[in-house]
Amino acid sequence: MGSNNYIKIQRQKLANQVISAFNKRHFESYYAQTKEDALSIALSLISKEDKIAWGGSMSIIEIGLLNHIINNGYNVINRDLAVTAEEKAEIYKQSLLCDTYIMGTNAISKTGELVNIDCVGNRVAALLYGPKNVIIVAGINKIVSTFDDAIKRARQYAAPINIQRVAGNNIKETPCFSTGYCSDCFSKDSICSNIVITRLCFPEKRIKVILVNEDLGF
Repeated sequence: MGSNNYIKIQRQKLANQVISAFNKRHFESYYAQTKEDALSIALSLISKEDKIAWGGSMSIIEIGLLNHIINNGYNVINRDLAVTAEEKAEIYKQSLLCDTYIMGTNAISKTGELVNIDCVGNRVAALLYGPKNVIIVAGINKIVSTFDDAIKRARQYAAPINIQRVAGNNIKETPCFSTGYCSDCFSKDSICSNIVITRLCFPEKRIKVILVNEDLGF
């Protein structure tokens, strides 16, 4: 057996522990061994009649979910079609009334807590309230040992990378854009404007987490 297989076995055991923690916290959780498995699970949770929206996420792109729903006749609220800032803001508002909202997450503690950071707040707003269902796709790389580690991962790892990703939207006047690390700044463009901790799912099973035994996103 190759070394990579041993790593996958260890990661699967870790995933099982986190899924058990999610269930105790009233999330609906799923385990996927591969990206292809994750896509299949996600599509089983979505109806073509659902109004579907999404937050910025590399994970939903990497498993092929975003491309599939856009190109296969699903009823989408497509944020990528916005031309102006006003149009994008209106789409963000419409997204809060959708049936199914799809997103990733910045960090997961082994005890089953989610940590997410946003600049605008549209993604965390949908996570908290509005859409009937939220589907989160998360790679095993998002798991850290403790709640404090999850905050640290979101701020010191995910956020400085995400600011590079969104810099084309003129959100770049932050120290982490220049230095690559968090400076706990007060910039008007701070990507860490909103930090949300989800310790329980309410209503029960509204948030569905697909935990994938692969590295996804950052």
